Amino acid sequence: MHSLHQRRLLLGVGGGIAAYKSAELVRELTRQGAEVRVVMTAAATEFITPLTLQALSGHPVRQALFDAQAEAGMDHITLARWAELVLIAPATADLMARLALGLADDLLTTLCLATEAPIALAPAMNRQMWAAPATRDNATLLTTRGLHLLGPADGEQACGESGLGRMLEPQEIARRATTLLSSGPLAGVRVVVTAGPTREAIDPVRFISNRSSGRMGYAVAQAAAEAGANVLLVSGPVALPAPAGVERIMVESAEQMYTEVMAHPCDLFIATAAVADYRPQITAATKLKKTAAEMSLPLTRNPDILAAVAALPQPPFTVGFAAETDQLEQYARGKLEAKRLNMIAANWVGERAAGAGFESDENALELFWPGGSLTLPRAAKLPLARHLVKVISEHFHQLRPSP
Repeated sequence: MHSLHQRRLLLGVGGGIAAYKSAELVRELTRQGAEVRVVMTAAATEFITPLTLQALSGHPVRQALFDAQAEAGMDHITLARWAELVLIAPATADLMARLALGLADDLLTTLCLATEAPIALAPAMNRQMWAAPATRDNATLLTTRGLHLLGPADGEQACGESGLGRMLEPQEIARRATTLLSSGPLAGVRVVVTAGPTREAIDPVRFISNRSSGRMGYAVAQAAAEAGANVLLVSGPVALPAPAGVERIMVESAEQMYTEVMAHPCDLFIATAAVADYRPQITAATKLKKTAAEMSLPLTRNPDILAAVAALPQPPFTVGFAAETDQLEQYARGKLEAKRLNMIAANWVGERAAGAGFESDENALELFWPGGSLTLPRAAKLPLARHLVKVISEHFHQLRPSP
């Protein structure tokens, strides 16, 4: 039996060129057994006809807010109560702005205010529009209110440019819809994961960094998504593809990672990234030349991302990571207490790691929390991450029974 069998999905179609993909999305959702009703904005009908989506969904396509033929003339209430998930694809910059303002000037925005179902948006727009401060602010506000962003993807766009703003492919949107309707231990929980190293520029060609490959963090992000969470991965520079079902933001420096993390409120924060503690006080504008026999490089402290998140007025459940070469438990528990974390996962690196940890496909973790501990034995990083996420979810729900 398909994972969306007999689930009720309301598909909202916004007015962008990516609306042509909504036909394939309806086919994919219905192929997986979902019952799909479609609501189109006026602008969407300029790109694809209601008749097309009606034929594919098997139901009349709704457009008008005031429809005398709909039940009691209150179609927005009927649809809002019917839906188990409201999925808007494409979600244009204009539509996101109207949702952020709480406007109810057409059928789609009105039913979004009237529904108790989860709402998911698949953004689709030009890369400059996605990067615009107004759109980024609207995206942050919507996620803060509990809406789910599916994408956007990075790739070629209809305008001929390339970058972030492309709508996810229908198969991926359907897969993420399945996740949102799942009953996993982290279903509906907003999770931010940091992963990989950071690079702190010395000059245009040199930087300070570390040996983190990002594999553990990417495995944790994938495991959280598999558990039903809405996952944002803030990643330093690594040579890894984004895990399926995970939104990814790439950064270089600790300051950039700090900015992105603080701009995305969450329920659960898992800090696996190996963030550089220090950065050069001054970054040279041109390549430094080899002149003197010795060279001094003054450093200054980077922001402590983990401590900053844990110190928020209403902090998320916060999990830190500690890679140690000696006195693992002492240092890990010290970090746990000093930064007021809910949990910390520590692992050996260097000679004590015996081939695990950095740049390895395997790892082992020692978990510590106030009043307890647990050993997760050595394993491949993805199975280990799944075990870790299971433990985290149990503690998360003990502390926050109604996230």
